[in-house]
Amino acid sequence: MERILVMVLKSIFQLPYWLFLLNKYKKHPEKYSEQKKYAFLHHVTVLANKRGKVHITCTGTENLPEENGYVLYGNHQGLFDALILLETHDKPFATVSKIEIENIPFLRDVFTLLGSKFIVREDVRQSLKVLNEVTEEVKQGKNYLIFPEGTRSKKGNQIQEFKGGSFKCAMNAKCPIVPLAILNSYKVFDTHSIKEVNVQIHYLKPLYYEDYKDMKSNDIAHYVEEAIKQKIAETDSN
Repeated sequence: MERILVMVLKSIFQLPYWLFLLNKYKKHPEKYSEQKKYAFLHHVTVLANKRGKVHITCTGTENLPEENGYVLYGNHQGLFDALILLETHDKPFATVSKIEIENIPFLRDVFTLLGSKFIVREDVRQSLKVLNEVTEEVKQGKNYLIFPEGTRSKKGNQIQEFKGGSFKCAMNAKCPIVPLAILNSYKVFDTHSIKEVNVQIHYLKPLYYEDYKDMKSNDIAHYVEEAIKQKIAETDSN
């Protein structure tokens, strides 16, 4: 978390204005377009990452569907994961995140401004309700980011088993599924270092409904997991 302090200190003169805008957008979301709010978050993220000595390598943006209304599925390493997308993903997206995010100042407001939904992992009924809401919003053209491991990996770039249930909202929406591979994100906020860090994100080829319509959710989860593992293996070894 030391890097967050560095980001804050290097942005100390702009921070009051950013907080003012964040609060304004949050209080009156209906007055501002999704693109305007997202552009603000993108701008702040790019500056904060630069001042925190975080360098991001991104590939595969050409794989992102042209039309909105898709779900991104990636491996989960820590709190910084969503900020990687805020810098590299041009289109607005929301996240499905654990309820604990609501207890973290500033990050809570950022996720709220994105239109994210929060899941209580121990409450199956609440989780299903949230995923059903995601399905309907994706059908209407909203993009979402979901981490199908359910919780962050604590073994660096090794990933955990992907849960099939997290893919059902995309299946029910019959929307594109975009795998994404994240490397070294855990080094940003989950270590006690403020040295320069190089983070990678790779957007992989999407699965369209025609590709997965005859597959079960666990089969899709396994396919996406293996695609991400393969990308991490070939990239991490270079």
